[in-house]
Amino acid sequence: MLTDKSLSGLIVLVMLLGGTVLRGRFPKVPFWSVMMLCAATLLLGLVGLDEAAFVIDLDVIMLLIGMFALVGMAEHSGLLDFIANYFLLRVSDTRKLLMGSSLLFGLMSAFFVNDTVALLGPPIAVTIGKALGGRYELVFLLLCYSITVGSVMTPIGNPQNVLVALQSGMRSPFVEFITRLAVPTLVSLVVLALVIERIYRVPRAKIAITVDPWESVRSRRELYIALVGGGVTVAALIINDVLAMLGQLHVNARGLIPFVAAAALWSFTDSPREVLSRVDFGTVLFFMGMFIAVEGIWRSGILQPFFGLMELNNPSGFTGLLTLTAISLLISQLISNVPYTKLAIQHLKELGVGPGDQSVWLTLATAATLAGNFTVFGAASNVIVLEVLESRYGVSIQYFKFMKVGLLVTFLVLPIYLPFLLMEH
Repeated sequence: MLTDKSLSGLIVLVMLLGGTVLRGRFPKVPFWSVMMLCAATLLLGLVGLDEAAFVIDLDVIMLLIGMFALVGMAEHSGLLDFIANYFLLRVSDTRKLLMGSSLLFGLMSAFFVNDTVALLGPPIAVTIGKALGGRYELVFLLLCYSITVGSVMTPIGNPQNVLVALQSGMRSPFVEFITRLAVPTLVSLVVLALVIERIYRVPRAKIAITVDPWESVRSRRELYIALVGGGVTVAALIINDVLAMLGQLHVNARGLIPFVAAAALWSFTDSPREVLSRVDFGTVLFFMGMFIAVEGIWRSGILQPFFGLMELNNPSGFTGLLTLTAISLLISQLISNVPYTKLAIQHLKELGVGPGDQSVWLTLATAATLAGNFTVFGAASNVIVLEVLESRYGVSIQYFKFMKVGLLVTFLVLPIYLPFLLMEH
């Protein structure tokens, strides 16, 4: 029999699931509005009004605002377009174009946040599609999948990685992510390009793209500021992790690093208000609502039986990691990968998983991220790409077409990661 608390949790969960499904039919409804509505846990008493501020993880919020601001500088200056056009000049045939595109989108996603690349990628994908004779569908699918795969390798590649890096207590998340996940990610991006080439039977042929990278640059001064600022920020995150590993003085609140860096650089840009307007505050609101909503759902106890499957085996053991992978892939399809990751972190902590269990945290981040390639609505970046595709170019990709290719991609790529995730065993 349902208690009042579990009934309240069920109401919020239904709101979350229903909002996610309806958003699939009405993609113009921002996902953050669904999540903020689900913060009705406050009204239902699952989370007290005086507790809300303490439930929200300010470290995550600061990291998101800082990274979005730095990426906004790179976008506003034309740096990201310059990188893309410079790459296009260096390819000579269709296979190299597909492989290079996959690596380009994936690496940009790893360091510039996947949702940002989802916004910036479509115009580049159109140029690539023209070079392939107007075959836009395969390029946009490649864009969606490579954004997801590429974001796996760093703790700033996507929102769920940010959660794992900051809430798991990992001592040096940047170093751990890159050393364990960079190689399988790069291999997976190459395999992804070959799979798309094979599925769409792209003939290998010579191509020639003539673009001037400097034409896309709006301000060389801002370009250099964004390049230096972004490079220094990433280097500072890595150095901070190394200091943590060595037991030396370091910053525990890692979100402060990009936040302070962005604040320092704003005053040097030509139009700081324009740069600030490019911060995705919708995602920030999404996270604020998510922290409250997920805490309420968790306190209601209705999801514990599902997460109880993790208790069947030692979470850090070989079988436990495989179980965690399967659960992450499946439950992420029900409540989206970011809320799932938040809940999974809480449950794993209750099971005694600590900061030193890197394999568990990396498995959670990897599996929850790759789950985004299952369906169009598996990752917000997919929805962003397809919305741009439909609104600007009048082209769409069928839901089941995306899922058919996405399932194949996921089950071909996942085995590449498993040996690196299970290497301690």
